[in-house]
Amino acid sequence: MSAEPSGKPRIGFIGLGIMGKPMARNLMRAGYSLVIHNRSQASVDELVGEGASARSTPRDVAAESDLLITMLPDTPDVLDVYTGPGGALEAARPGWLAIDMSTISPLVSRELCGRARASGAEMLDAPVSGGDKGAIAGTLSIMVGGSAEAFERAGPIFAVLGTTVVRVGGEGAGQVVKACNQVVVAGVIAAVSEGLVLGAKSGVRPEKIVEVLQGGLASTRVLEMRGEKMLSGTFDPGFRVRLHIKDLRIALELAREAGVMLPLTEEIEQMMQNLRAAGRGDDDHSALVTVFEELAHFRLTDAVRDSPT
Repeated sequence: MSAEPSGKPRIGFIGLGIMGKPMARNLMRAGYSLVIHNRSQASVDELVGEGASARSTPRDVAAESDLLITMLPDTPDVLDVYTGPGGALEAARPGWLAIDMSTISPLVSRELCGRARASGAEMLDAPVSGGDKGAIAGTLSIMVGGSAEAFERAGPIFAVLGTTVVRVGGEGAGQVVKACNQVVVAGVIAAVSEGLVLGAKSGVRPEKIVEVLQGGLASTRVLEMRGEKMLSGTFDPGFRVRLHIKDLRIALELAREAGVMLPLTEEIEQMMQNLRAAGRGDDDHSALVTVFEELAHFRLTDAVRDSPT
């Protein structure tokens, strides 16, 4: 892999959304030279103003980078960036490394890894957990699938972006573990929602419930990172409902292939579908609590406002 005068590889970065933009910014702050591309221009202009270079196609980004990172919303987006007209794989070559940090189908991830390998390049699937706050702080959990050699090469990059970085297996394994992660996160959000609505409608201030839960076995990162949204009823996105639906569909498809039943996940996916049907697909996934509020004919915000201290 070639390098900049700094000795660091030149990084291409495609996908500058809620997660991708702070990740790209952290790499720049760590001294990496970035070549970027994004569908919307505002984020591109912002990072160019901070020192990045922009190119008009994924192929151009790939051709001018030693290592490409993609952080995109869904499987079709990743396929388009890598294999569509002007796609990144048109510039794949020996010594080049692609790291897809999106959350997509494990089957498609394996297919893309194979196509990169056929050009003499390498590819890792490396989806993340930790939300927008983890992306901003550089504390993401990164689950990586691919060869041990490629994982070692990418190690310094991962160290900038996350604090828990684990190679979980071969090609596609990162996406399998991410599907498991999203199943658990959805289940915890649902359980937290049930507990908060139950306790608050029974007369206890919900913030007191959160305080106690966080001090015991029920302590969870969901409450730490999303509790304020649930109590305030403000669901500006860290992670959108529609994207969590997409992730749960990946998990359910994987479960069918593996012969595994996911009855809780199926129920929660339907609840999130109801949110999207109500026009709330772009809300944060913690808005799931509103489904439980509607079932109870009760609002946590009323409890926060009206309960005695």
